Amino acid sequence: MNKTELVEFIATSADISKAKAAAALDAFIEGVSTSLKKGQDVTLVGFGTFTVVEREARTGRNPQTGATIEIPASKSPKFRAGKNLKDCVQ
Repeated sequence: MNKTELVEFIATSADISKAKAAAALDAFIEGVSTSLKKGQDVTLVGFGTFTVVEREARTGRNPQTGATIEIPASKSPKFRAGKNLKDCVQ
């Protein structure tokens, strides 16, 4: 399912226009992104938790040349599925 299909599904399920569904989805994405930028977790009970994970600097290899390279420390978003979501998939 892509974003367009998700907007259509939300519009149908909530009986609202596609424009309002798209605005709601964009607001959700913006809210999660803003919270993660601030270092705050976003927890949706039963669905899952969005968090920021800090990755340490490490040494890697260039697969083409085999040369050793330094990979800098970084932050990455992570999603951990909640129990209800896990149960629904199994």
